[in-house]
Amino acid sequence: MNINYKKTAIEEAEDMAEVYNKAFYSDYINYGICPGYGHSVEGMKESIVKNIKYSILDENVLIGAISVSGDDDNYYLGCLCIVPDYQGMGIGTEAMKFLEKELKNWTSITLETPADKTANVKFYTEKCGFTIIEKIKDGNVELYQFKKENFKIVSRGRI
Repeated sequence: MNINYKKTAIEEAEDMAEVYNKAFYSDYINYGICPGYGHSVEGMKESIVKNIKYSILDENVLIGAISVSGDDDNYYLGCLCIVPDYQGMGIGTEAMKFLEKELKNWTSITLETPADKTANVKFYTEKCGFTIIEKIKDGNVELYQFKKENFKIVSRGRI
């Protein structure tokens, strides 16, 4: 494998929508609804324009995505997805490291994931250093909200 990352171009919206649909299909089947599943090409184009979105590639094959929104300090991780054939290989962990370097001076990153997805909870807490801050309900799905703070940045200038 040769994993690399690049900013997603609007011309890649169709391929990106396909990756989201592959990655989130099981959530859609399990919950009957999933915000990551069912993106139209037009909806994905809007997401590419509105958010900071990176394509995750193995050589030149699109295998995943990272999408965040926010400002220069605080970000919301709307999506970190890897297509099923590539899951469990450490790609998501490396993608989070890449994101944290790319965002440079971030002070916090938040995200949500279904509370019953124990693999996701373990991934974000044990491999990526996030803390569960709250449990909420969105329709029929219970979600954990996570937060990670960059203490090196948070403490700078506040001593």
